[in-house]
Amino acid sequence: MRLNSVIPNFKAQTTQGPIDFYKWQGNSWVVLFSHPADFTPVCTTELGRIAVHAPEFAKRNTKVLGLSCDKLQDHVDWVNDIKSYCQDIPGDFPYPIISDPDRTLAVQLDMIDEENRKNPDFAQTVRALYVISPDHHLRLAMIYPTSTGRNVDEILRVIDSLQLVDRIPEVATPANWVPGDKVMILPTVKDADIPKLFPGGVDKVSMPSGKVYVRTTTDY
Repeated sequence: MRLNSVIPNFKAQTTQGPIDFYKWQGNSWVVLFSHPADFTPVCTTELGRIAVHAPEFAKRNTKVLGLSCDKLQDHVDWVNDIKSYCQDIPGDFPYPIISDPDRTLAVQLDMIDEENRKNPDFAQTVRALYVISPDHHLRLAMIYPTSTGRNVDEILRVIDSLQLVDRIPEVATPANWVPGDKVMILPTVKDADIPKLFPGGVDKVSMPSGKVYVRTTTDY
C-alpha cells in the first residue's frame, strides 16, 4: 500500500457484526490497524490503550478498526481479557476487530511481512497501521515489527497533522509538532500572499545560506 492509494472496499466479519467497509466508514477518517495474534501480551496492551483513547479518536471524527488472522470467537474471548487487563476502558469495547483467518485482507492490504507473505501456513500479521481519509485514500502508514508496540499518542498526533494540513494546505507540521506549536509555511507560498493567508503574523528565520525558507506561524 502506497501513500495516496485508494483502500479497496471490502466486506468482513467483525466482533461487532459484518461490515461493508465504505458504508461503515461513511464520512469519517479511519485508523485501520493489524496486530500479530490474539492472546499475546504486547497486542493486549496496544488494543487496550487504543480502546482507552476511543473518545480522543471520536473527537477527531475517526473510527478505529482492528484486524488479525485469528478466528472471530477468539477475538470475542480475547476482548474480555483486554477489558480485564485495561480496566480504564470506558463502557463496552469501543471498536470492531476483523477476523481474517484465510489472510485475504492481510495480504491484499500488505499487512504481512515479505518473508511470510506467500506462506499460507503462517498467518501472523505485522503491526501495520493505516490512516485513511473520508475519500478512502491512504494518508499515512506505520509499519512496526511484531516485537515493538505502538504509541497511541503518536497516532493521534499524526491525525491532528493530517487534518490540519487538509484544512490549511499552505502549511506543514515540523518534527515533534503537537497542536498549538508553530507550523511551517510551505516554500511554494509567496511572501506577497502571506499577510492575507496568515494575518496573525509569520516569523522568518535567517539562515547562513541567505535563503529564507523557514517561515513559521501559530495563526491556524
